[in-house]
Amino acid sequence: MIKANVILGYSVWKSKIKKPENYIRAKLKKLSKYSLFKNKKHEFTIFLTSSNKMKKLNQKFRKKNNPTDVLSFPINEKAYIGDIALSFEIINKRSKLTNFNFEFDKMWLHGYLHLIGYDHKKFKDFKKMSKKENLVLNYFHKINWHYYHKKKYSFM
Repeated sequence: MIKANVILGYSVWKSKIKKPENYIRAKLKKLSKYSLFKNKKHEFTIFLTSSNKMKKLNQKFRKKNNPTDVLSFPINEKAYIGDIALSFEIINKRSKLTNFNFEFDKMWLHGYLHLIGYDHKKFKDFKKMSKKENLVLNYFHKINWHYYHKKKYSFM
């Protein structure tokens, strides 16, 4: 089964998800039943933090002096695959167009896919990773993608 350690580095997260550890545990239990992830047996950590901390991490590890939504730190070990850091403020801002749980799931899932080897440096890899993300998000949330994209990009 897939397991995650949740580190709450910014208490405001609890204003949106009362018990982040339980929320993630339930999502991973469901993910472990999904055919694409059925036989995965590994562990990772999710660090729930602020945009200020994300800016510092982004500067330290990517030499970019701005906050970002998600950072992934893969470790090439069989059982422990790495760490993910998530920004509350960025996810919360995006959730105005959808909902917080959806945006949260989208970001930790994006980070998780990086930990298991996906990336989006090339367009073909971006399409492959996005397809996988969308399949899982639909499995979690039963999304009408046409409506989601129309609503999300209606300001354009």
